[in-house]
Amino acid sequence: MTAARNRTAGTTGADGTTRTAGSTRTAGTAGTTGTDRTVETTEAAGITGTAKTAEPLPKVPAQRGPAPGTGHTRTRRPPEPPSRLRSSRSDLLLCGVLLVAILVVQGWNIGSYPTLSDDEGTYLAQAWAVQEGRGLAHYTYWYDHPPLGWIQLAVLTWIPAMISPESMTVGTMRGVMLLISGISAVLVYVLGRRFALPRWAAGLGMLLFGLSPLSVVLQREIFLDNLAVMWTLLAFTLAASPNRHLWHHFGAGIAAATAVLTKETMLVVLPALFVTAWLHSHRDTRKFALTGAVTACTLIGFSYPLFALLKGELFPGGGHVSLWEGVQYQLTRPGSGFILDQGSGSWGVLQSWLYYDRVLPLGGLAGALLLLATWRWSVTARALAGPALTVAILAALALRPSGYLPAMYVIQALPFLALVLAGGTASVAHAVLRRWRSSAEHRAVGYARYALAVTLAFAACAYVVPRWYDGARTAVTADANAPYEAASHWMATEVADPGGTRVLVDDAMWLDLVHAGYRPGLGVIWFYKADLDPAVTKTMPRGWRDLDYVVASPTVRRDAVDLPNVKAAIEHSEPVAVFGTGADRVEIRQVVATGGTR
Repeated sequence: MTAARNRTAGTTGADGTTRTAGSTRTAGTAGTTGTDRTVETTEAAGITGTAKTAEPLPKVPAQRGPAPGTGHTRTRRPPEPPSRLRSSRSDLLLCGVLLVAILVVQGWNIGSYPTLSDDEGTYLAQAWAVQEGRGLAHYTYWYDHPPLGWIQLAVLTWIPAMISPESMTVGTMRGVMLLISGISAVLVYVLGRRFALPRWAAGLGMLLFGLSPLSVVLQREIFLDNLAVMWTLLAFTLAASPNRHLWHHFGAGIAAATAVLTKETMLVVLPALFVTAWLHSHRDTRKFALTGAVTACTLIGFSYPLFALLKGELFPGGGHVSLWEGVQYQLTRPGSGFILDQGSGSWGVLQSWLYYDRVLPLGGLAGALLLLATWRWSVTARALAGPALTVAILAALALRPSGYLPAMYVIQALPFLALVLAGGTASVAHAVLRRWRSSAEHRAVGYARYALAVTLAFAACAYVVPRWYDGARTAVTADANAPYEAASHWMATEVADPGGTRVLVDDAMWLDLVHAGYRPGLGVIWFYKADLDPAVTKTMPRGWRDLDYVVASPTVRRDAVDLPNVKAAIEHSEPVAVFGTGADRVEIRQVVATGGTR
């Protein structure tokens, strides 16, 4: 008895072929009628040891050479993506080499560039509060974001903070983001292979994601978006699993819920995830798979409002914060204007993205729109439907006329832009090298195809590499945080009584001063709280007169316009030390009391 077993991946590739889902076994028994029986196992559905009959699948013709004198060329079946990355040494080697390159570029000079941001300091200070058992935040937790993001940061920084408590500062703890970047980069490669991209194209997607100047700058920073992107990529990886077990889709729902509870804006990506789960699930268990993913995501997602309900903080009430008010604030916060309106805040954010990299945002967006437009005719478009839809959704939200567009918003799109651009490159390569080939093609025409492919590759490199080199060189050589470090050192060494001093700072420096001996919360005060947190303002009955210093960083000076106590403290103070020049300077200002003593 002879047997042949074909395992297929259930996806479509950039090479123009469509692969059939499931596992087929064709067997013939000598001495019988000779009729082959086709049996489809339910292994793809997560059930082993049993089989059921299904409609016969067409036989795959034997791969034979051309018959003499026929002139027909041999039909070649394209290689299938490995079901597991660890099963392919070539994939492991390529992925490992690229990962090392990405981590070196992203990790070099990570503490000195880019400039420390107030958001980074806030998330790390909240993680510190969790570690210290002070609650979910270093001030009153008011449901601005789900707390799971900085709880993860608390876990990641727990051991370094325990060994060296003074290292729990923004510049030092940026190093933990390398772990997140590395995991995300590997998941981009795995996703590329699961979407049936050739090995080189999956590697290209990994490089586009990891070495784009936008990634080098933004993935270094301690942002919740970076953590949420990692969980989202894991959800897509499980949803596109070639094994198609039900628990893979259930796990995709769990990972998606974790992403949303890390940064709630990932909620808008869920439709693209469920489309991916639908396209990559087995037809016999598709409804069960999708139901499991949605159910797991929904049940875990509801843990956040349940937490608020159990604390009596789901709805507004006297004397407490509420989840409803937090959601209302996020939905009604002042917009930054239309992204294409020159002079608006969103236009400025867009220009900052394009300053670092034009290739990935513009090329990826154009590729995503093209894939969606050709979805019915292109197998590549169907394979990359999930990433293309993700890019389209995020782009549509960014184009809202009066929406709020933060600088870190693009982080959510970076891996999907990279996958779409890599898939488009693979399609072009296939069109140049393999499409429309015939047995009558002259050797010279074949050489011309390869010459054209090499020319296009060199042209792309000539355009991209110099621009990316400039951005990467700035990231690995510039010291943008020297003023912050100098100001922190001055406050730690030149103030006689840190424990009895009250100072306004932004959160980028908050933990530095806590480690220098200032009282957390009411001694060193996150400057927003001097006007917005009743627990702080009630300890300042005389307003700005109850303060001693203001560390006027660019963030403090910019936002003081809308904060009366902070604005008055700056106006009634004089600089005693200034570090840096221009708009990036950090001023240490001592409050000068008038109309009475403090």
